[in-house]
Amino acid sequence: MKEKDFQVMFSKWVKKFEPFHHSSAFELKICKLKSMPFDQVKPHQKKALKSVKRGGLYHKINDMPIFKGNRMRFTNPKPFDCFIITEADAFVVIWFYKPRQKKEMIWIDIDKFLKEEEVSNRKSLTEERAKEIGITFNFNEK
Repeated sequence: MKEKDFQVMFSKWVKKFEPFHHSSAFELKICKLKSMPFDQVKPHQKKALKSVKRGGLYHKINDMPIFKGNRMRFTNPKPFDCFIITEADAFVVIWFYKPRQKKEMIWIDIDKFLKEEEVSNRKSLTEERAKEIGITFNFNEK
């Protein structure tokens, strides 16, 4: 199981989930250990998530080739060239992956995530603590 697999599952799930049909930004992380190091969320990702909540974030969508390493000019179709997302919710979403067990993801507001990183005596976030500061969803919920 890789983060790209999580992205596919998340995209299918979130499109069906009624309360979240408003603008939000997500940084998805899959963790196969007992805790996720805080530095797995990179500084530029933290900055972007904070910007989404406090003012706005502009992003230009890159023109990407259909196939990795493809030198042809063909690209995946983009919905548009760029966007601005302002004063929206922003989450770090963690899936503590355990093979053949219930698939849960924990949504942590970026402000709570940053506060936890600041005050924690640890360099990583345990699943138990993530559940205390975040909201847990089952992938089977709709």
